Amino acid sequence: MQKILTAMSGGVDSAIACLLLRQQGYTVGGATMLLRDGGKGEAQDARRSALQLGLPFHLFSFQEEFDRNVICPFAQSYRRGETPNPCIFCNKTMKFGLFLQQALALGYDGMATGHYARVRLDRGSGRYLLLTAADAAKDQTYMLSVLTQQQLAHTVLPLGAYTKQQVRELAAQAGLSIAQKHDSQDICFVPDGDYMAYLRSRGFVPQPGHFRGTDGADYGSHEGMEAYTVGQRRGLGLAFGSRMYVVGKQGADVVLGTSEQLYTDTVFVRDMNWIPFARLTAPLRAQAKLRYTTRTAPCTVTPVQDGCLLRFDQPQRAPTPGQTAVLYDGEVVLGGGTICQNSMETPQKEISP
Repeated sequence: MQKILTAMSGGVDSAIACLLLRQQGYTVGGATMLLRDGGKGEAQDARRSALQLGLPFHLFSFQEEFDRNVICPFAQSYRRGETPNPCIFCNKTMKFGLFLQQALALGYDGMATGHYARVRLDRGSGRYLLLTAADAAKDQTYMLSVLTQQQLAHTVLPLGAYTKQQVRELAAQAGLSIAQKHDSQDICFVPDGDYMAYLRSRGFVPQPGHFRGTDGADYGSHEGMEAYTVGQRRGLGLAFGSRMYVVGKQGADVVLGTSEQLYTDTVFVRDMNWIPFARLTAPLRAQAKLRYTTRTAPCTVTPVQDGCLLRFDQPQRAPTPGQTAVLYDGEVVLGGGTICQNSMETPQKEISP
């Protein structure tokens, strides 16, 4: 690949990705996806950085596609009682989906982003691998675990060998106005973090039900099970003699239990995207991450109908339906899939090799 279009978010990481690519001899362009009404500020910052770097700049208006591919599945996941990760929807369908399609249509050979991760071709298997970043504190492979071989084959990730501090220093040396711009930590379309208010503003009607104990005891009603997530303790509006947590959901009812009842050593994962191989045919050992901010934990991965079963060496706290489970073999990402509601119920039938 010689000609690369970089997805520019308006932040320092994607701007430095452009700078590094150009230093490496690529012909580089920049582009931003306009995904929502409030995204014009980021687009302006991205355009300013592209101008400072002397790059051609494109603006893709994808509001309708973003609504269909990200916001609607986000709401549907809550309706099923899950806690979704919309950034993963966005990476798969928008950033490495529609953006890549636009890049190829414009005559670029591929795309780049400012993600902290690495892509490498394994010449033995002919498959593209996703590897963790040199800066473990910034590693973003969790968010990229759903990328397909076609997407990885057309992706360059220049920041995989850099630390965040090095990136900021490069931005300052280049005189970029966004050198010290803070990283965004929120869901881009819910900047204040109040996702229930956002969903209600779009006509979403929460499902009322009851708080119940694991023994079936009725602790009173709630106004919407979508407002609660597994592992939650605060904001229940109930008083107990000891700490109680959300340990699951049954229809519209929210099930409460003790801290100990949050732990399980078995998690079922559906819709697995495998990266080093096309499918899993036999059990293997791996390290798993059940949410973005946690460390990996060793487990045995067994192929089952419609997914895989993770059996951890030590029980894990609050595996949350709707979140992504990502599997690793050292620095290599094996793949990722969605944690299911029935993680602690009857195991699926194992698949024979």
